[in-house]
Amino acid sequence: MERLDKFLSSQGIGTRSQVKNILKAGRVTVDGVPEGDGGRKIDPQSQRVALDGEELTKVRRVVLMLNKPEGFVTATEDARERTVMELLPREYAHRKLRPVGRLDKATEGLLLFTDDGDLLHRLISPKNEVAKIYYARHEGTAGEADVAAFREGLVLADGTRCLPAWLEPLGPGESRVTVREGKYHQVRRMMASRGMPVTYLARQQEGGLALGDLPRGGVRLLTEEEVAALEGK
Repeated sequence: MERLDKFLSSQGIGTRSQVKNILKAGRVTVDGVPEGDGGRKIDPQSQRVALDGEELTKVRRVVLMLNKPEGFVTATEDARERTVMELLPREYAHRKLRPVGRLDKATEGLLLFTDDGDLLHRLISPKNEVAKIYYARHEGTAGEADVAAFREGLVLADGTRCLPAWLEPLGPGESRVTVREGKYHQVRRMMASRGMPVTYLARQQEGGLALGDLPRGGVRLLTEEEVAALEGK
């Protein structure tokens, strides 16, 4: 059981204040009966909740953005480690959310979750080359030769070939890296191949979606406009 207003928020209806106004306007029904009390407890699995006559439990998708802190593995479950699923609000527990791609345990920053399989596939499929931007602190200082090597496409020590990428030096020991694929520990391995081992890494942007001022460990629901931008619409 969960509060009606929290359920509506989890369906992407709007912010808490917007949900409150929607309820007040009589636009929400539970089992066909208008309901204006956001505190009412409902069971989304057995009750029909509708907005303007459209049943929500079957047609709405959820896309969340997490500012992942270090120390959590990107997995839906793990017997030994804390997972990113533990950071999601409980009101989304009934949704079959999956992480979009992966950030390693030590890497922080933007990580998406969705129950929309088509969107998940689009964002992780290598053929779509969705750009991902990282901020890195590292040993040494990136120079023009490093920038050129990234631009040409690096070949790592194990023979892995990387697509052309963009390295932007930000000063001594700091760089911004843009990649269009998601190979295992890719940014860390690319930087290390140029003699600049990474000491801190955070993803700041994926496609046209930026992390913004979301605090570390914070989670927010994406708007339909933001999801459309991720889809390239």
